[in-house]
Amino acid sequence: MSTTPADRRGPLAGVRVVELGGIGPGPHGCALLADLGCDVVTVATPAQTASADPTRPATNPLTRGKRSVVVDVKADGGSDTVLDLCDRADVLVDPFRPGVCERLGVGPDVVCERNPRLIYARLTGWGQDGPYAQQVGHDINYLATSGVLSMLGNEPDGPPTVPLNLLADFAGGGMLLALGVSAALAERASSGRGQVLDVAMVDGLAAIAGPFFHAVVSGAWGPRGTNLLDGGAHFYTTYRTADDRWIAVGAIEPQFYAALLGVLELADDPPQWDRDAWPQWRDRLGTVFAGETRDHWVDRFSGTDACVSPVLDPTEAVVDAHLRERQTIVDVGGVPQWGPAPRFGRTPGGSGAAVHPGATPLAEVVDSWG
Repeated sequence: MSTTPADRRGPLAGVRVVELGGIGPGPHGCALLADLGCDVVTVATPAQTASADPTRPATNPLTRGKRSVVVDVKADGGSDTVLDLCDRADVLVDPFRPGVCERLGVGPDVVCERNPRLIYARLTGWGQDGPYAQQVGHDINYLATSGVLSMLGNEPDGPPTVPLNLLADFAGGGMLLALGVSAALAERASSGRGQVLDVAMVDGLAAIAGPFFHAVVSGAWGPRGTNLLDGGAHFYTTYRTADDRWIAVGAIEPQFYAALLGVLELADDPPQWDRDAWPQWRDRLGTVFAGETRDHWVDRFSGTDACVSPVLDPTEAVVDAHLRERQTIVDVGGVPQWGPAPRFGRTPGGSGAAVHPGATPLAEVVDSWG
């Protein structure tokens, strides 16, 4: 069952969002806005609706807390339906390449003239202008071009490590979208005017990786896998255990490093910051950790300040005592997903149920929006 406006709670409760249906970062950013209280209505295509199985519960966390209507924007009257929704909305999210919405008749010139208070958020990989604006791409392409991918990995002579599609799609895209929309809503509260947002994943990646760019050009950052935070340091990396699981070590500060060596009954020789000895130390610690199971090491390090943690998979994280108590990760219909964040003391948000594409009657949305 879709979430109704009356169910909304959170700091952005009452804000109406029209999300043109896309994949990845657009749905993610709009799910975050729904968590914050926005009434998000996804405009799904007939093809997206046909791909859903209404006999089974909706479980996709990127649709949670939303309503979803089906509109064929390319058909006669389709663009008018979207325009009618935008007349009643506060935000429109456009996840398509530059020019697509203009060709569909729902570009910013048309939409914003009809509703000057509307925030028109355009989310793309490359941005609305520049030589690559019309080029196709995915997370890995934006990572590669932004300079970020070159720094990821723990083998100096090996390939860069592909970090799922977390950094460009979700951090540099979805979260930047939610931040931009929130900021534009705050500005509109004083000006009374909407505006067009150009949310580009390459821009988001540059914002995230900026400090490391400085480190590279200053000479403080070396090849992949030789640095403090990329697995080069033996005290900031992961180790395989006897049961083929993993332990993460992050003992950077000297007092934490001393606690690490204390539990492992090792002496600081060579000393922690002798970089030439880091490979030797990684082999040494690797041998020690491989001698016992992951849970053995969890018990050994319990109560210490050694910054040692088990590497949990999502099914383990759901039942972790700390994450369970905070509801950082929750189980919804057997699917692990994030709990609403950040936490608001006076206006807490909520996650809401997932919804199938096109499951909400259009008349329901129009009636509720007036």
